[in-house]
Amino acid sequence: MQSWQPLLDWWFGPEASASQTAAARQRLWFGKKDSQDAEARERFGELVEQALAGGLGDWAGQPDGWLALILLLDQLPRMIFRNSPRAFAGDARAQSLVAEGLARGLERDLAPIRQVFVYLVLEHAEDLACQERALYRYRLLLDGAAEAERELFENFLDFGERHRVVIARFGRFPHRNAILGRPSSAEESAFLLQPGSRF
Repeated sequence: MQSWQPLLDWWFGPEASASQTAAARQRLWFGKKDSQDAEARERFGELVEQALAGGLGDWAGQPDGWLALILLLDQLPRMIFRNSPRAFAGDARAQSLVAEGLARGLERDLAPIRQVFVYLVLEHAEDLACQERALYRYRLLLDGAAEAERELFENFLDFGERHRVVIARFGRFPHRNAILGRPSSAEESAFLLQPGSRF
């Protein structure tokens, strides 16, 4: 078994359709639960630390390893270091890995539901060009989706569009300001009082 396989098994579960996988794993992916954060820390914290220190680069040579390394840099820090600056510590390396992997076409060997977690790196970026690239990729997934899967991929596109709007307006995600010690402008503070302003 490849060293990255336990992480992929935990994140995606057994092989199933995109809708079945999302239904089964949605709470893990997008829920905020102390027990899940603790499990991520216990099972994969050491790998996250290696990835954040610049290690595990050999994983990026294969599509599944590339995806797993992206998860270690982008998704798991948001769980393990929730509400602290380290939650975003892997973002820059994750963005570089995504750019390099997409240039090599590594995403083509991943199922569409797995590709979503590559494009989420772009959606997390405080950069409008990355946001545009994320939307382009989500549209491709939606265009290729079977009828039964379209609603799922429409939702991913919708969330991507909401992220893009915030970056187009502010150039950053205001909900990160307090965590990162950045002062909020008056406009950002007003925005943060609105429903749906925090991702």
